[in-house]
Amino acid sequence: MKEFLSKLIRLNRKKVRCSLARTYRTISSASVDDLWQKVVDLADVSWHPLIARTNLPKGLVAKPGLIYRAVTRLSPIPIRIFVERVRPRELLSIRILAMPGIEERVIYKVESTLCGTSISYSVTLRGWLSPVIWSLIRPYAARVASALAQAAERAALQGRQSDSLSGGSSSIDFGF
Repeated sequence: MKEFLSKLIRLNRKKVRCSLARTYRTISSASVDDLWQKVVDLADVSWHPLIARTNLPKGLVAKPGLIYRAVTRLSPIPIRIFVERVRPRELLSIRILAMPGIEERVIYKVESTLCGTSISYSVTLRGWLSPVIWSLIRPYAARVASALAQAAERAALQGRQSDSLSGGSSSIDFGF
């Protein structure tokens, strides 16, 4: 036991840096625009397996430098989220500051491919608490990309159905 404690103290003096990274990908039938709308609508996180709600008004679009609060589905403690980079219709990079000892960077990428639209969700955890946090969020993080794809597909389908029900301008009836 003494040896274990002495090793732990030496490791703390060396300031152990631990980093964990993982990327999840999926293909969606939704368009790049539909997926991008879901990603940058920071107020509507109903599709997200980890985030329950944010303090942003509806319709606010992600811009670099934006800092907001969110509440996770795992705990009622609010976390701060900082928007780092935004490349419209392509990439959104955010940094999550939950507590001292852990830093999380999340990158959403949306690309058009021959098979559909590709969504990638990359998570990088840094800090001495990252193994503990990773063990908690791993099952939820694995579902983010597919949940985003499903939400965008549902929104696109509802948009098309409402256009057809309202007699949208996409079809012209000549009465023949």
